[in-house]
Amino acid sequence: MSDHPKRTPRATGRTAMTTGTAIATVPKPPAAESASLPAEPTPQSAYETLDRMVHASLAKATSGLSPSVLGEAWMDWAVHLAVSPGKQAHLMEQALQNAQALWSQSLGITQPEAPNDRRFKSEAWQAYPFNVLSQAHLRGWQWWQDATTGVHGVAPAHEDLMAFTAGLITDISAPSNSPLTNPDVIAATRAENGQNLVRGAQHLAQDIARKNANAPADGPQPFEVGRNLATTPGKVVLRNDLIELIQYAPTTGEVHPEPILIVPAWIMKYYILDLSAQNSLVRFLVAQGYTVFMVSWKNPDASDRDLSMEDYRQLGVMAAVDAVQAITGAPRIHAVGYCLGGTLLSIAAATMGRDGDDRLATVTLLAAQVDFTEAGPLRLFINDSEVTLIEDMMQAQGYLSSDQMAGAFALLRARDLIWAPIIRDYLLGERSDSFDLMAWNADATRMPARMHSQYLRQLFLNNDLAEGRYHVGGKAIAVTDIRAPVFAVGTEQDHVAPWHSVYKMHLFSDTDVTFVLTSGGHNAGIVSEPGHAHRHFRIAHTAANAAYRDPDEWLAATAPKDGSWWSDFAAWLGKHSGTAVPPPHMGARSGSYKALCDAPGTYVRMT
Repeated sequence: MSDHPKRTPRATGRTAMTTGTAIATVPKPPAAESASLPAEPTPQSAYETLDRMVHASLAKATSGLSPSVLGEAWMDWAVHLAVSPGKQAHLMEQALQNAQALWSQSLGITQPEAPNDRRFKSEAWQAYPFNVLSQAHLRGWQWWQDATTGVHGVAPAHEDLMAFTAGLITDISAPSNSPLTNPDVIAATRAENGQNLVRGAQHLAQDIARKNANAPADGPQPFEVGRNLATTPGKVVLRNDLIELIQYAPTTGEVHPEPILIVPAWIMKYYILDLSAQNSLVRFLVAQGYTVFMVSWKNPDASDRDLSMEDYRQLGVMAAVDAVQAITGAPRIHAVGYCLGGTLLSIAAATMGRDGDDRLATVTLLAAQVDFTEAGPLRLFINDSEVTLIEDMMQAQGYLSSDQMAGAFALLRARDLIWAPIIRDYLLGERSDSFDLMAWNADATRMPARMHSQYLRQLFLNNDLAEGRYHVGGKAIAVTDIRAPVFAVGTEQDHVAPWHSVYKMHLFSDTDVTFVLTSGGHNAGIVSEPGHAHRHFRIAHTAANAAYRDPDEWLAATAPKDGSWWSDFAAWLGKHSGTAVPPPHMGARSGSYKALCDAPGTYVRMT
């Protein structure tokens, strides 16, 4: 460890893994994992097999959500509410006040307040009776929030889940969701003599048929990989059982001697960071004089069910690090990880630090977490029962499908991802204009059963990485083992990796941390190119021996700046880079690596 004073994390942590690297096109080596990892599958009894089959069927019926998770929360809430006469009296008083207010508004005695809800923002919603309907819904929604929270004795996790569930159920009855009570739909139906509903029925039939056939949309698509997505020129210079490694062609006469390796999340295709030409982070970094490499994950199927987190570290990050160094001859590398790729990169970087491997010049984590105790709304559903149900579902099919993941994420933002599309597509009969980020968002990947189980249990459920139980090669690692300076980015509206959680890198780091908080959400906040309108960010550097500031104190002390954080990121990389040199060859420096095909490669096209 370093000599300077250290900010102490809650603990250090991990589970057990292996060492070793897959190079070029050789098959992956067998994983030699320690006993603290889940053991290899053992023969099941007929009784256990029956149980798993039933659980898998149940998981399909509930979109992978465990009924017992909600059942436990409901029982906790219901029992405590039943013995809380004060809370009951308060709720009855509130209900009477709501009824009185709505009755007064219905008679025109008082005017409803303009709702601060974009579902009811149009002028049509301000006229009677729609203004009263919207007020009735909003008051009812708030009443249920009050009913499910503040009940003395209910566990906080159960309270959060009950409030979330009550909101979901209440939103089903929102007047905006019905053609009979939505004035915008009524106006469109009158203006078009019902043709909007006819088109909506056609859209619904098309979507059902397409989903049942698991087929893409008919006809030419506005965005396609290799045509107007993921078009930055480059070559695939490594292919193994899990990744293709893309080396991008230089656009400057000289480049910084330290190349950049980007590790994206394996839950989606890599090109979130190489979208259209105008908002590609890869293209931006290449233009800044960097040699950029990108990991492109394979889309696993049932035959990959036994791939582990250690395989992802070895065949993914470490194989790429070895290749980048061999191709460029660079002694040190800038490593960048996005979302889950950032979590995996932090594991790899901590392992390298523990073992004295100093090949990383810097580590950048984009919307990535190393501690999962405040991991946002996803924490509502994750407990041992939920993880077991997902494991049983994956046991039957060998992976977690993209549809199953998409359903869970849609519930977290049901108003935007479920109800708004229903109103637009099926009631108004419209189709939204596609854009590059939407096309990428629909291009998800599967996750192998073993790896996803390890991720859910060891990182998300047990928080092993932050609490001293994560092992690699039979020995513990800690985020404090990372020696390289860290650049961490959180986004203001992130519901996947909330910025307060990303900020916790300050707690677990034993090196300099530069933290950025940018406007936008988990995806749009990262894809925030220079020139993007209405963007702002905050940035501040914390030295390794500086006193800790909590995130709200940091926020209050750090002034916002207009524009894109990309430019400050490039400047930060420049401070940690050497004098420019001629660009390296495309995969030809080492005999083990050569240009296999043009970017974007073959793995990104796997369905």
